[in-house]
Amino acid sequence: MAIIDPASAPTGEVRFTKWGGLRHWECDLEPLGADEHGLWLGGRAGISMRRGDGEMFPQLHDFVMLVPVSGNWIASVNAPSAASSIAVYIDITDRPRVVDGVVRAVDLDLDVIRRWDGSVAVLDEDEFAEHQIRYGYPPEVIAEARATCDDLFARLSSAVQPFESAARRRLDTYL
Repeated sequence: MAIIDPASAPTGEVRFTKWGGLRHWECDLEPLGADEHGLWLGGRAGISMRRGDGEMFPQLHDFVMLVPVSGNWIASVNAPSAASSIAVYIDITDRPRVVDGVVRAVDLDLDVIRRWDGSVAVLDEDEFAEHQIRYGYPPEVIAEARATCDDLFARLSSAVQPFESAARRRLDTYL
């Protein structure tokens, strides 16, 4: 059963927190619709992103974001740009949800990326280990985050949907 309803219509607001409700980052994106993979949002180069501490910075390239129908992650698929070597960036989160039109998720530190050269990597293992202790992540949250990370690493390494043609179609349509 899908937890994110692909028919829901978010406003485009995306709000990530860290464990315990600490603000992490926020941005306002363009709703692009939904399909069997989930909700799609778009961001253009130059939009403002806000870090939890209030620091604003401009997005350096166009991208589309996927909030999946099921799964504990949110993916950003980037347009080619000299500003980034990363084609796909996936944040491991708690179960993303849409509340009053706003996409909300708790960032659990781990990220899985695929670079334009095809290499796949896991980022922020040290932060994940530190935050398990500092914030007291429950054992089931740690296990789920690790399993999700491993699954996504395998999926990005094997070039499976929605990270391939489905995401590229969304991005090409958006651009």
